[in-house]
Amino acid sequence: MSVRDLIPWGRNNGNRVPSLLPDDERDPFLSLHREVNRLFDDVFRGFGSGLPSFGNPSGFGSGWPSVEISNAEKEIKVTAEVPGLEEKDIEVLLTDGVLTLKGEKRSESEDKDRQFSERYYGRFERRIPLGVEVKEDQVDATFRNGVLTVTLPKTEKAQSQVKRITIKS
Repeated sequence: MSVRDLIPWGRNNGNRVPSLLPDDERDPFLSLHREVNRLFDDVFRGFGSGLPSFGNPSGFGSGWPSVEISNAEKEIKVTAEVPGLEEKDIEVLLTDGVLTLKGEKRSESEDKDRQFSERYYGRFERRIPLGVEVKEDQVDATFRNGVLTVTLPKTEKAQSQVKRITIKS
């Protein structure tokens, strides 16, 4: 396959010249097809995390922001990637053993001429059940370069409840 086969050529009298018009103006059915695909993607985005995002108030789906959770002996560390946000845009809550990250991502501009965007804007909320008791008065949250890190020290009781099980062959 040559590179020329990958270029979307126009259909004007068989000319091999790329069309300068956007797809939406060239083919309304292609525009409709793309929009229906986007709607299905939005609805079924949450299936990757186990639950569909039906009725989810978040514009991002149930898996945003992406998080990494580490469960060490003395603490739980939750790291969330929230690019494009500032510290003031995020709220961190701890209630009944559930860590909640919520906030809102706003568009930088009101560009009416924008034809296509894969970026998401709107409110988000991510709830993470911890499963162990933590020292609520010692929870620490830091934000740097679009990465939020929440450190939750475990109580002595939670640390002593860990039971190592030996594996037999």
